[in-house]
Amino acid sequence: MSAPASSVAAIILAAGESRRYGGAKLLAPLDGRPLAQHVIDAANASSLEPVVLVVGAGADELLAAVRLGRSLVVRNSDYATGQASSLQAGLAAITTADAAVVLLADMPGVRAALLDALVAEQRTSHAAAVTSLWRGRRTPPTLLHRDLWPALRELRGDVGAREVLAGRTDVVGLEVDPTLASLDDVDTPDDHARISAPPGS
Repeated sequence: MSAPASSVAAIILAAGESRRYGGAKLLAPLDGRPLAQHVIDAANASSLEPVVLVVGAGADELLAAVRLGRSLVVRNSDYATGQASSLQAGLAAITTADAAVVLLADMPGVRAALLDALVAEQRTSHAAAVTSLWRGRRTPPTLLHRDLWPALRELRGDVGAREVLAGRTDVVGLEVDPTLASLDDVDTPDDHARISAPPGS
C-alpha cells in the first residue's frame, strides 16, 4: 500500500486528435460551454492543486475557446504517439504532489465532488490507485499515487494507466453516484447528441 497523499494534483488530458469524432470535439458546445470547459471547471472547483491541462492537437484553437482559471497549460509535442505521452507530459509538470488525478477532457459530466471523493478514498485506503467505477467498469478519473509514476513513465503508445494497474491488488474502485456525476465520454457526434438531449427526450 501507499502512504496517504497529502497533496494531489489534477492532469486533464486534452491533446488527442478526435479522429472518431471527425473534428474539434473538445470545442463542441454543451450547455453554452465548450465540452472541455466542463472538465476544466470541475478540476478548478476541486481541492486538486495544481491543475495541469495537457494540450496537443488543435491546441491554439482550444486555448482560445476556454477559460483556464487556475489551470496551467502543458503542450505535448508528441501527442500523435498516443495517450501515454500526454500522461507523461502532465506528470513531468508536477513537482511536489504525492498523487495525481487523471481526467479526460471529453467527460463533461465529471464534478468536483467526485474528484475530492477520490482523494478522500485514497487517504482512507492508502491505495496506490483509486479508479472511478461507472456502470460496472473502471474508468477515469483515476487517482494515481506517486509510487506508480516510474511505471507510468515507461508506457508507450496509445495506452493509459490501465496497463500499469492491471493485476495489482492495491487498486480501489469508487462507485460513482449517478446523481452526483456522469462519466459517459464523448467519442462520436452521436455521443454528443445523446448527452445534449433534454432529459426524457
